[in-house]
Amino acid sequence: MTDTPSPEALVKALPFAENLGIALEEATPARVRAVLPWAPELCTVGGALHGGALMALADTAGAVCAFLSLPPGASTSTVESKTNFFRAVRSGVVRAETRPVHVGRSFIAVRTDLHDEDGTLVGQTTQTQAVLAAG
Repeated sequence: MTDTPSPEALVKALPFAENLGIALEEATPARVRAVLPWAPELCTVGGALHGGALMALADTAGAVCAFLSLPPGASTSTVESKTNFFRAVRSGVVRAETRPVHVGRSFIAVRTDLHDEDGTLVGQTTQTQAVLAAG
């Protein structure tokens, strides 16, 4: 993609992510960095950030990374996603960093590392995005 949209424009195109409070700090085909602030309405028992919120952060960063690697006119959709959770997040922000693992004609695989504000790895997501031809 030659005309890379700004991180702000990319998150505006994803209303669910925007409603959750996800912000993109960097968005290139080689790396996407996003953040999700802890909020009580995104929590489960004991004030821990809900796993679904963490997965939404990873899916958003992964989808953006895949989108930025698409050929002109193509679109993408998540076809597989696997997340490992290592520890709870009870405050601060979660930072996601996504990098491509494989960029092919039919599929793009990405890996997202999720860190708390102390830099501790709290989760990791690997996902596969289908490359959908235009038309």
